[in-house]
Parts: sequence; C-alpha cells; structure tokens
Amino acid sequence: MLASILFRYLILIVACVGLLLGIQLPNLADQYEKRVDAHLREVTQNFQPFQEIANKHFNGNIEKLIELHRKSEVKPFQEEGEAIEKMIKRKQRFEAEATALKSGLPNKIAHILFNSDKEMMDETLGQYSYAVPLNQDAIMVGVTVATAILLALELLLALARYAAAAVVRKLGQRKAKPAQ
Repeated sequence: MLASILFRYLILIVACVGLLLGIQLPNLADQYEKRVDAHLREVTQNFQPFQEIANKHFNGNIEKLIELHRKSEVKPFQEEGEAIEKMIKRKQRFEAEATALKSGLPNKIAHILFNSDKEMMDETLGQYSYAVPLNQDAIMVGVTVATAILLALELLLALARYAAAAVVRKLGQRKAKPAQ
C-alpha cells in the first residue's frame, strides 16, 4: 500500500518535472533566436564598410577585395584579408542559423536541440534566464514533453513487469518438472 502511494507521488513528480522542462523549451528557443539575431546584426554592421569598399571598387565582389589584400606585400594587409574572410564566414554561419530558425516551433526546437550552433548554444545556456511563460506554445510543449516522459516510463515499467513475469514463469516451469 505504502509503495503504491509512493509510486503515484513519484509519477506526479516526474510529470511535473517533465512539464517544467517542456515549458522551458519555447523560452530556450526564443533566447537562442535572439542571440543569433544579435550576432548576425553585429557582424553585418562590422562587415558593411568592407562591402561598401567592394561595391565602390569591385562592383560588389568582396572576393576581389580579399584577393587584393592577400596579394599585398604588406603583412598587415594580408592579415586583414584573412580577417575579412573570417568575418564573411561568420556572417554566413549566422545567416544559415537564422534561416533554420524561420520555421514552426516544433522544427525550431528540434533544430536547437540537435543541430544548434555550438557557440550560440553555449552562450545561450551560459546566460539563460529561466522563466515560466504561460502562453499556448509553452503549455503545449510542456504537456507534450511530460506526456512523452510518462509514456516512456510506463513502457519501461511494462517491459520490466513482462521480464519479471517471464523469469517467474521460467522458474515455475523448472520446479514443475519431475526429477529424472
């Protein structure tokens, strides 16, 4: 009887924890998306003067500007070409991440959980602010996560009961056989 009561409370606790974790996912997605957007805006702003130079002298071809820097005999200009190229790659990385986040909430959460940019995720988690937003998305995701956790737990318990019953049956069959 006591074990049954404790088990029910354990299930309630697991459900509550699952609900709270699920509620955090839309909040995590929101904070991650804002971080990506902020970095993209910053790198775009920092890159703009170089793009303007490329527009003015190379019909917008930034690769020609980088090539000019690399071919320079002055070492700082060569290194500046590398710095511009790194900036372009960083900008492209954030643009790709921003594009991936322009989807529905389930796809956005899946992307963040399984394919997020490591730097952005580390920063987001490092400065994450927990909240319990009670909007429709948070509640739906929270209920979904709690339900999935409870179903997985029930499945594991059912498998354990099945395995235990099989062992008991096997032991019962051994005892039932007459000694020869």
